[in-house]
Amino acid sequence: MPEGANHTPAADMRRHAAAFVARVASSRLPLDYSVASLRVVDFLIDGLRKGTTERGRLDGVLFELGAYVGEVLARRAGAVWVDLDAGQRAYFGQGVGVRMPDGRVWNPLGKVVNRYEVGPEESLRTFYLTLPGRTARRTAEPGGRECAAL
Repeated sequence: MPEGANHTPAADMRRHAAAFVARVASSRLPLDYSVASLRVVDFLIDGLRKGTTERGRLDGVLFELGAYVGEVLARRAGAVWVDLDAGQRAYFGQGVGVRMPDGRVWNPLGKVVNRYEVGPEESLRTFYLTLPGRTARRTAEPGGRECAAL
């Protein structure tokens, strides 16, 4: 995309998620944008919580994890990255979020920060599984039967 041609922060989020996955690929973490991979993200955040690093030093990593979580929502739940309006930015404390197929806007970047600050009660996998507004995707089960996968 040419510089200045309607380029927005939301347009970069997929790239941020992909860069994070590429950066940690050598660790063989199963970050494949699946719902199950959100357990890995929960595990990674638990590790960050146990460390003694100051929160401010983790902002970049938490941002990358949030980009990854948002990309899981985009790929698995039908969400799209959006730039938030002024009211949404004030409410969420972020400039980007995801819009679900039903029109609801969610804040995966903030959700990751909550997971870090609060702990396991803010599980990202549980967040996905209880998230309203997802689209059911038709997938083939082993044996050729179709099922709705959320």
